[in-house]
Amino acid sequence: MNDTVIAIARKGPPKPADAVTRIGGNLEPHEMRDPFDIGEALTTLAERGDAVTVFPAGYVEPLLARIESVDPELPHFVLDFTGSEMPPSGKLVFVASIGGNAKLQFELEGDWRALDGRPMMVHAEFPESCLVLNRRAARRIETPVGVNYTASFALQGRQYELPLYDFSQSGVGLRATPDQCFGLTVGKKITGARLELGPALTLIADLEVRLLRPFKTFLLGEQVQVGCSFASISMQMQQTLERFVTSGVPERRAAR
Repeated sequence: MNDTVIAIARKGPPKPADAVTRIGGNLEPHEMRDPFDIGEALTTLAERGDAVTVFPAGYVEPLLARIESVDPELPHFVLDFTGSEMPPSGKLVFVASIGGNAKLQFELEGDWRALDGRPMMVHAEFPESCLVLNRRAARRIETPVGVNYTASFALQGRQYELPLYDFSQSGVGLRATPDQCFGLTVGKKITGARLELGPALTLIADLEVRLLRPFKTFLLGEQVQVGCSFASISMQMQQTLERFVTSGVPERRAAR
């Protein structure tokens, strides 16, 4: 057997905050069946050291793993469950976020026995197909006019409180004047942002700035659209946000 693999410089074990939820039944992912594309997606996860959330049947909480190595020629890959626990025999659902823009999900079934000399690692064949949800295509909810939807955070000694224009399961859109968003750049990490989604929902999440787009409005003059993806959000808060997004919240309207 060819033992050539793609070596991975590993990060530390994943944390509970790294867990992601399964793709909801109300969403419309596309199916990926090309082995080359599947191998490329798995290799991306491995090279980045991103967490893979594993859902065994009957488990209340998911397990967490990372992809240790990928061999696209066999094709197979190796999962490392260090810091979590070994999965039970049977069918597992694997979910991972790729680059903050897409969610990958697939199912595999096996005995999941540990590899010789590597007690927390298991071998897995490539799935025949994967579901891929492009998060940029996820439903976005525009905030009602006249209601307090804001994002508050501190960055490099400066306090920010920016109006929140829209949000989805993958991130939030902010609006600011050029002066208000001074210090924000694409790729900037925001830790512990407080997101006020109206009077009934407050979330604390880590964000990453993905977009800065200047524009003008007749009433407000020069503005900047600040698009942020969720860099870290607890699984409980993610599930709360998912319910909030999919519960039929109305599009932008005047508050009563």
